[in-house]
Amino acid sequence: MVTHHIGLMSGTSLDGLDGVILRREGDRLSVIQAAHLDMPADLRARLLALNSPGPNELHLASLAANELVQGYARVVRQLLSDARFPASAIRAIGAHGQTVRHQPLAAGGRADVHAPWSAYTLQLNNPALLAELTGITVVADFRSRDVAAGGQGAPLVPAFHRAVFAQDNRHVAVVNIGGMANVTLLSPDGSVRGFDTGPGNVLMDTWCERHTGQRYDAGGAWGAQGTVQSDVLQTMLRDPYFSLTGPKSTGRELFNADWIDQQVAVSQATLPAAPDVQATLCELTARSIAGALPTDVQDVVVCGGGAFNTQLMSSLQRALPHAVVVRSDTRGLPAMDVEAAAFAWLAEQTLLGLPGNLVGVTGAAGPRVLGAIYPA
Repeated sequence: MVTHHIGLMSGTSLDGLDGVILRREGDRLSVIQAAHLDMPADLRARLLALNSPGPNELHLASLAANELVQGYARVVRQLLSDARFPASAIRAIGAHGQTVRHQPLAAGGRADVHAPWSAYTLQLNNPALLAELTGITVVADFRSRDVAAGGQGAPLVPAFHRAVFAQDNRHVAVVNIGGMANVTLLSPDGSVRGFDTGPGNVLMDTWCERHTGQRYDAGGAWGAQGTVQSDVLQTMLRDPYFSLTGPKSTGRELFNADWIDQQVAVSQATLPAAPDVQATLCELTARSIAGALPTDVQDVVVCGGGAFNTQLMSSLQRALPHAVVVRSDTRGLPAMDVEAAAFAWLAEQTLLGLPGNLVGVTGAAGPRVLGAIYPA
C-alpha cells in the first residue's frame, strides 16, 4: 500500500517554510517532492519579537499565526502542483508551527510529570485555518502532550531518524543543525537517545545579521575570514547548559544576542573583530555537538541548514577525527527535507494511534500519541 503525507516545518532559524511530500511504500520512506518559501521579512520580525514579552501579545500572536498558515498553504499548493497530485492524494498534513516560547522545565528545574502546570511549549499555528485553506486533514501541536507527560517536548525527530537512518552494525549519530542543534544517537542494538546539544545556527545567524546585514553566513565564508578566540570559546563552553545530561532541550530563551554579548564581555576587555567572533561561534557549535557524542560513534549524518556551512562541517570533522561526517543527502534524504519529513511521519503516527515520542529522548512518563487532529 502506498500512502502520502505532507510535512511542514518552520524552525527557530526563521529562514523560511519547508514542505515535503513523504511517500510510504511498505516500510520504505522517501521524499518525492519538496518546496521552500522564504520567510517574509515583516513576518520574521514579528515572530522574533514574540520570542520575548511585549504589549498586546495575544492579538499579535494570533495575527502572526494566521499569516504563517497562509504561507504554509502556499507551500502545500506548490507541492501538489509540482507533484501533480490532487489534495485527495494526501492523507494528512503534519504542521509543526513556529516555536516562540519553549519552557519545558518545571519549578524544580527539570521536567516533572507531577508538576506539569509550570511547563509549557508554544508553537504559533492555526491548523483549523490550514485545513480550511487546503481541504486536507491537519495534525498539529505535537509537543504539548509530551510536555504534559513530564517530557521536554523536544526533540521529536529521533523516532523518525531511527526509522530512516539506523544501521544494524554501526553507531550512528544524526545531527540536525537548525537554529538549535539536536542529536539522535542510534546504537546497533536498537536503543535511541537524543537531545538538544545547544546552539546550531542561531548565534552565527544573529551575529552575521548584526554586522553584515545578511540573515546568515552563506557557506561559512565570512566566519572563515576570522580566527577562533580560544579564551572566548572556553568562556562560552562553560555555560551550564553544555554540562547537563539529556533529556534536555533549549531555544532562543537562552541562546540569543544578549548571550553572545555577555560571553564576550566576560572573556575579553575589548571586543574582538566581528569575523573572529563569528569564527568562534562556529567553533562553539561544532565543539558542543562533538562533545555531546559518545566516543564510539562511527557515522555522523548532518541535516538542516548547518549542513551547508562548509566551515562548520570542517570544524565538526576535525572535532570528530574517528568518525565519518556526511550530509544526509548521502544517506537518502536531502539535508533540508529531513525535519519536514519527520513531521509528515509524525502525522502518520498520530492518525494510526501510535506514539510519536521516545521516552529515553524526551524524558516523558511514557509513550504518547502526539498532536491534535483537524479533519478536512
